[in-house]
Amino acid sequence: MSPRTAKDRKNPRLPPEVTRLLYVRNLPFSITSEDMYDLFGRYGAIRQIRIGCDKGTKGTAFVVYEDIYDAKRAVDHLSGFNVANRYLIVQYYQHAKMSKKLDLKKEEEEITKLQEKYGVSTKDK
Repeated sequence: MSPRTAKDRKNPRLPPEVTRLLYVRNLPFSITSEDMYDLFGRYGAIRQIRIGCDKGTKGTAFVVYEDIYDAKRAVDHLSGFNVANRYLIVQYYQHAKMSKKLDLKKEEEEITKLQEKYGVSTKDK
């Protein structure tokens, strides 16, 4: 368990969206696991880091902290942080929001396949 600041102890209640799991976007493609541990490890003990490596996930990562207050400090300090001329977007991972986006993308792909199959176009002629 990491030491908490006086500010953390005064206000132990955190907003409901605050979690130990962070979703990081806009990472440089060349970033390594070691770089991620160095950068995010400044704010507390890390349980796991997963960096996206395929076409759809490159430039993103998940960071899991041991302590929720460490995750909050990382979001507070690293959102907008410049790494290799890229400004990081660090958010709390929200499973419900992320799964809705994936479902919507899947539905759009199905509609496109059906349009191609039946020769339907949405473009004005």
